[in-house]
Amino acid sequence: MAYTSEYPFVYLTADVVALCMRPGGLSVLLVKRGGAPYKGRWAFPGGFVDEGEDVERAARRELREETGISTRGRALHQLGAYTAPRRDPRHRVISVPFVAVLPEIVAPTAADDATHAEWLPVEELVGSRRLAFDHAQILADASRWLSEALERTTLATAFLAERFTITELREVYEAVWGRSLDAGNFQRKVTNVPGFLEDTGERRIGGRGRPATLFTAGPTSAIFPAMSRERDR
Repeated sequence: MAYTSEYPFVYLTADVVALCMRPGGLSVLLVKRGGAPYKGRWAFPGGFVDEGEDVERAARRELREETGISTRGRALHQLGAYTAPRRDPRHRVISVPFVAVLPEIVAPTAADDATHAEWLPVEELVGSRRLAFDHAQILADASRWLSEALERTTLATAFLAERFTITELREVYEAVWGRSLDAGNFQRKVTNVPGFLEDTGERRIGGRGRPATLFTAGPTSAIFPAMSRERDR
C-alpha cells in the first residue's frame, strides 16, 4: 500500500560555501546555473540529497560533480538550515549549507548542471543580487560565522599551506576581519596559546628582513582566551 501523509512533501538540498585566500582577500567558489530557476545566475555548488544519502556526503558529492574539487580529508562545517517556504520557487526546499576552508586555490572545472565555475571575492558579493535563491544571505551568514570562528578556534591555519609564517597567519585574520592588526601583539597572542602553533625549526629565506620562522598547525582546536577582532588587547 502506498504511503500517504497529511503533511506536505519537503525536499532537501546540500550546498557548499567553499572559501580560500587569494592575493585580493577572501574568495568563495561559485557556479553559474545551467537551468531554471535562476538560469545563468551565480550559486553555491550544491543540489538535492539522494534517497539514503547523508546530507554531508551529498554536499561533498555535489561540490565534486559541479566543480571537480574534492574535500576528501577536510572538515565541512555545517552552517545551519535554511527553511523559508518560498526560498526555491519550484518546491518547498530546505537547504543545509556547509562551509569548506581550502588552503589553496584549486582551478574548478564546471560540470553536471553548472555552466561555469569561478572563485570570486567575498566582499563584492555580500548583499549582492547576483546570487540565486537566498545564497546572498547564506554567504553573509558564512562570513559572520567565519569571523567568529577565528576568534575562538584555530581554523585560520586551514587556509594556509602545511608550513607557514606568523605574517601569513596574520594576513588571514586581517582579510577575514577587514582590519590591520599590530604585528607584535598578534605574534604574542598566537604563540602564547598552547598547542596553536608548532615551531618547525626551519626558516624561510627571501624577501626583506630576517629569515622568517616556519610553523605548522598544532593539535589545539580552541583558543582561550579568545582573540578579539574589535581591538588589540
